[in-house]
Amino acid sequence: MRSQLGPDGATAPIVSLAGELATPPGARPAEDGASGLARARAFAEPLLAGRALDTGEDAFDHAEGMAALLAGIGGAPSLQAAAYLVYAADYLQRPEEVVEKAFGASYASLVTLTRKLVQVQRAAREAQVMGTARQAEQTERVRKMLLAFSKDLRVVLLRLASRLQTLRWYAASKQGCPQALAAESAQVFAPLANRLGIWQFKWELEDLAFRFLQPEEYKRIARLLAEKRVEREAGVEVVRKQMGADLQSHGVPAVVYGRPKHIYSIWKKMQGKQLPFDRVMDVRALRVVVADVPACYAALSRVQERYRAVAAEYDDYIAKPKPNGYRSLHTVVLGDDDRPIEVQIRTQAMHEHAEYGVAAHWAYKEAGAKGYAGVAAAGEFEERVAEARKAVLRQLLAWERDFAGHAEQSPEGRFDDRIYVFTPQATVIELTAGATPVDFAYALHTDLGHRCRGARVDGVMVPLSTPLANGQTVDIIAAKEGGPSLDWLNSELGFLRSPRARAKVRAWFNTQAQAGTIARGRELVEKLLQREGRTSLKLAELADQLGFKDADALFELVGKDEYSLRNIEQLLRPPPPPPPDNEMPVLRRPKADGQGARGGVLVVGVESLLTNLARCCRPAPPDAIGGFVTRGKGVAIHRLDCSNFRYMAQRMPEREIAVAWGATPKDRVAAYPVDVSIDSAERPGLLRDITEVFSKEKMNVTGVHSSSLKEASGRSLRMVFTVEVSDAARLQQVLRHVAAVSGVRQVRRK
Repeated sequence: MRSQLGPDGATAPIVSLAGELATPPGARPAEDGASGLARARAFAEPLLAGRALDTGEDAFDHAEGMAALLAGIGGAPSLQAAAYLVYAADYLQRPEEVVEKAFGASYASLVTLTRKLVQVQRAAREAQVMGTARQAEQTERVRKMLLAFSKDLRVVLLRLASRLQTLRWYAASKQGCPQALAAESAQVFAPLANRLGIWQFKWELEDLAFRFLQPEEYKRIARLLAEKRVEREAGVEVVRKQMGADLQSHGVPAVVYGRPKHIYSIWKKMQGKQLPFDRVMDVRALRVVVADVPACYAALSRVQERYRAVAAEYDDYIAKPKPNGYRSLHTVVLGDDDRPIEVQIRTQAMHEHAEYGVAAHWAYKEAGAKGYAGVAAAGEFEERVAEARKAVLRQLLAWERDFAGHAEQSPEGRFDDRIYVFTPQATVIELTAGATPVDFAYALHTDLGHRCRGARVDGVMVPLSTPLANGQTVDIIAAKEGGPSLDWLNSELGFLRSPRARAKVRAWFNTQAQAGTIARGRELVEKLLQREGRTSLKLAELADQLGFKDADALFELVGKDEYSLRNIEQLLRPPPPPPPDNEMPVLRRPKADGQGARGGVLVVGVESLLTNLARCCRPAPPDAIGGFVTRGKGVAIHRLDCSNFRYMAQRMPEREIAVAWGATPKDRVAAYPVDVSIDSAERPGLLRDITEVFSKEKMNVTGVHSSSLKEASGRSLRMVFTVEVSDAARLQQVLRHVAAVSGVRQVRRK
């Protein structure tokens, strides 16, 4: 094939760019030269020798062919070396690790991306063969290819070279190429090469795919071309020399080239315009390269003056460039033998862009005679490489949209749900369609999202609620510290579109709220310790004694008012001296025979275990109860509806134990302390009246605590009576009598 080097031997810019991105000036490793290529080849040969790819090709011959193709388009030795390494990696146990150790992290990353991409492509072809590949699935795989390409532009060149080498092998071995592989080459790889301006790859991919997909049509066009090839080439050469001399003599210096024709492009024009072979205008074609744009129009004028122009065959792609940036003047004239000749007229810069791809305009304008590697300043180099890389990636985005556009009529084929934008360093970021700069910031890093305060899109300051579009470059302006705004969670304001970013904002505010709750709880606990004279007590030890995993867990519940400070008071204050035995509540250990205790609480399945009634809820028969194993104090008995018990059982379920009320001995009267809370208006004699009710009902009052509250309607009292009962069910009858006392507003068991 014809080398894709420029007239002065310069490397195609996209090829050079791929190499420079991996190894910028001043950081080029020793193995990037010819010695590195030889070392990679020697490394791969014993691994690949005698191996066959899934296509049937010899693995080492395939790598050799890829390296030759990359060399043909001006690829650096480092790029050629990658062709060997990505295939050698298939036969290593830990490929990325081994390649990184032997050749560096850049090659290891390339190996990883390329191998993943090969798996994606293989799955796509297998699905197509099985008849299960829908357009939506294919487009999703193309999107994965795009993201792999965006991370390392070398992947593009390696995949294109690999596919072209495979098609060449099928052609040379005269074996039938799988239709799925040929179709993928025509539908995905050739358009990709076209978008990136790697024209020689594009034309050969198209011709070979056409050969395998429509062999009879291919042979027919090839036969028509071959029959008149010598005559045609001789005629083109005569006109080429004639046109060059004529332009020179009329003051328009130009270089005129004969342009090779490709079977697929000829057939496509015959089909599209319903033309016979003899009427295809650009079977004979010339390319005229001049100094500048005015010279293009001067050359056009002279060519149309010297030869007879075909009126309907003229296109001005200088005034109106193609979507991929292609610019040229196209005209068709009749030669002296009245046969058509297509003429393309362009400047040297347009020619380099057309020949070498979308990065060429940057290289031609910025790199000058120094070339890519001649840029001295690292910062300047990085900035220029980023601009060139974005130019290439924008074409990759356009290629992905072109591919997805084929299925826009079917619901499963629409892929307008995501966009791709750039960082200032030209990294591609995938976002939900309609995403804003805030979404972009959170996609880069959570902390950057929290500190986001402004954004530039393509160099222009925009509001943070601005929807982003494909291909834009976004630069986030962030504060040194701080957090998100609550407005970002307001969907009507449009700051966030990504559910993931929205979750990160909510998490930040939840963390802040939790921190405030913990601080409030800590303050309450520390004040209680000061009142009790226990400031030397370590908070972590206190939390552990109360059954919490750490102090913050205790503070959080106290701060939420879900854990009473009274529980801490009870822990800190020493228990009162025990009453005489005949006044002890009937709480006995279970008998060793397992038949249950004569009174008190039975711990199911455990013998002789100490139990004590929890003071936070003061259970009494027939309350539904549960047990919680404490540290050093046996089993604490709680009512099942006790909030403290529910919390501790949820946090430490392994310490929950089943318990039941035991039978009370006949020679004893059970007495269980319970707390009764009474809210009332303040009046003389109220305490005496309530105490009399308990006395008439034969309930012993063991404690009273009251507090006065000031309200708009006057002063009120809140009293807590601790009374002893043998049956909590009977307590409800007594409370109804208490509620009837004058001034009592509410009475309830705590």
